[in-house]
Amino acid sequence: MSRPIEQRYGAVIWGLGLTQIIGYGTLYYSFSMLAPDMAHDFGWSQQWVFGIFSVSLLIGGFAAPTIGRRIDQHGAGQMMALGSVVAACALTVCAMAPGRIPFIAGMVVMEIASAFVLYNAAFAALVQITPQTGQRSITHLTLIAGFASTIFWPITSELHKYLTWREVYLVFAVLHLAVCLPVHYWLARAMAAESKRQDPTKDRKVAPVEASIASSDRRRAFALMGLGFALEGFVLSALLVHMVPLLTAVGLGASAVLVGTLFGPAQVFSRFINMLAGRGLSPLMLAVISAALLVAGLTMLLATAPWFAGAVVFAIVFGLGSGLTSIVQGALPLALFGSEGYGAMLGRISAIRLIVSALAPFIFSMLMAHVGTWAALAVAIVLGIAAALAFAAIGWRRRGRLPVPASLTTK
Repeated sequence: MSRPIEQRYGAVIWGLGLTQIIGYGTLYYSFSMLAPDMAHDFGWSQQWVFGIFSVSLLIGGFAAPTIGRRIDQHGAGQMMALGSVVAACALTVCAMAPGRIPFIAGMVVMEIASAFVLYNAAFAALVQITPQTGQRSITHLTLIAGFASTIFWPITSELHKYLTWREVYLVFAVLHLAVCLPVHYWLARAMAAESKRQDPTKDRKVAPVEASIASSDRRRAFALMGLGFALEGFVLSALLVHMVPLLTAVGLGASAVLVGTLFGPAQVFSRFINMLAGRGLSPLMLAVISAALLVAGLTMLLATAPWFAGAVVFAIVFGLGSGLTSIVQGALPLALFGSEGYGAMLGRISAIRLIVSALAPFIFSMLMAHVGTWAALAVAIVLGIAAALAFAAIGWRRRGRLPVPASLTTK
């Protein structure tokens, strides 16, 4: 008889970590580097290509709550396996598109597929397997997946030297079928086998995580949390899609890619530090810190560009904030609202965040083109400050001291 899935924790984390690297690298981080050739192929301006990307994110956001409910009903593993197939098909449609309409359709389907295979689904899988160790599992997963940008910016750049953007997308489609699909299919089968193994007449082996916020305060807390994630999502979406072009625009030139590659290790480092020393920090405090680090990084870039050392500090500090943000997106809803209906909760939050941040790449591109890079950075800083205030306001009624369930502390 095979071992229970919770006893194969390492395989689950490393498998999901690999698929998250491929998922984010192919469906998100690579886009800005391929967008100029896409625009040239279809006779668009780059702003309009980013506009299509933003609309696709928006539609993916509208689909997220429904997908979240399906994850709760059918299991995250099964939905992630389906998502791998859909992602591969969408990439192929984009690559083979003879004209604008098929390309747009492929982009839309690609962003819908993202809701099936990226962090929301992976976090739900971890919570469905072991609810009581949710935050620790999320931290470990994001520690591995934080290398997505560091790996895929150089990979995409190198592939694009020899392949067209269409051929690069076909390579990415193969990765989803050859690597991600087998991992997600194994996870689906393991979760299904575990469900059959458990005796339904007995109590659950692993107790669910209870909500730590009073029912009377849930609506207010959800509104503030959604606002914080939306503003933070806008800043991250705008900056990550435009990272290399932005650094080039502020005077970094050929060093832009080198500076950009520091972002990924910084994400990983912040998660590693949180894993080792973050036991005493509640997810709410972590949310405030993550937003503050984003603001500090952007302020450094605004104040020092085109100084190379200042750009390095920006990439590191901004990466630290982004790394914590990924943990917060999974841990804060779990801490505040519990594990019951967790997939649907993440879907609702993702919809709020994506609907707002979907416009970010297009708006940021327009700001850079029409009011200048410096003004665009200043807007991002103001939004980052507002996100930090929204998270802080969740705890004001309790003077910022929400209880930290013992099960959620990093062990």
